Amino acid sequence: MAVAQIRNLTVRYGSFTALRDFTADIPEGAVGLLGPNGAGKTTLLKTMLGFVKPAGGSASVLGLDVQRDERRIRQVIGLMPEQDCHIPGMSAVQFVAYAGELAGMPSAQALRRAHEVLEYCGLGEARYRNVETYSTGMKQRIKLAQALVHGPKLLLLDEPTNGLDPAGREDMLELVRSVSHGKGVNVLISSHLLPDIERVCDYVIVVTTGQLRATGRIEDLKKLEGQPLDIELREECPGFGDRLIEEGFRVISAKALHWRVQAPGTPEELLPRVMRAAGAAGAQIRGFGLAERSLEEAFLAAVGPQGGPQFHV
Repeated sequence: MAVAQIRNLTVRYGSFTALRDFTADIPEGAVGLLGPNGAGKTTLLKTMLGFVKPAGGSASVLGLDVQRDERRIRQVIGLMPEQDCHIPGMSAVQFVAYAGELAGMPSAQALRRAHEVLEYCGLGEARYRNVETYSTGMKQRIKLAQALVHGPKLLLLDEPTNGLDPAGREDMLELVRSVSHGKGVNVLISSHLLPDIERVCDYVIVVTTGQLRATGRIEDLKKLEGQPLDIELREECPGFGDRLIEEGFRVISAKALHWRVQAPGTPEELLPRVMRAAGAAGAQIRGFGLAERSLEEAFLAAVGPQGGPQFHV
């Protein structure tokens, strides 16, 4: 099922069109909203929350219309914004509990849940400290905690690793993956960082200049036409290529221990022929499987050269 359906959505800021005739279904699970800076990702999130009114088209989130049911949508969605959103003078537990009350929770329940989600996000020992004393990594975690406190059915995460060092980034991605894959919460992650999306998401929506460029499962986008095979040898074997050709393979590339070949059939059907070629040549196979293009190559193919330099890998 789709957690959100967007049809021919157009959003303008004055004379500038941020989203143009955008149509996409956002499925359940962990979905990446990927695009360079300025592509329209944050505008899409704001429109889904009812903060921005579209100039044309329609959108629904969890079956609720973004133009009629914006308050109800904000009660059942959690938002982790890109910018800091804490309230000075509040401790972490006060701030997160307040976020729960704003979503409609009774104060006692909100306070109890605040303690739970702060513990889950790794802030249990710092829950009584004022948020303005937190490090950047801790502030990112409390933004996630306030988005989770009311038990949302969908999380919108806008650049969740923004400003984090490598260790903090790794911790945040692990936490987001735990939420999406371990707790069963639907997550839409907006990012321009390809490795972040690949680490956490199963499905991706690629957007540039306010338009949809590609959508689908990441593993499908990475597939190469014709399904070539990659073979890795333990040691170099000059005669291996000739034996592969005798077995009906076309050699696409050969670089020392790494061979890329192609022939009709599934990997399971082709493996015996690869092993026969290796046996005849005296080669030892170390690795064998379907070849894939890199995630960067897949997205550059989807967005074209205009979107490439702004992606980060």
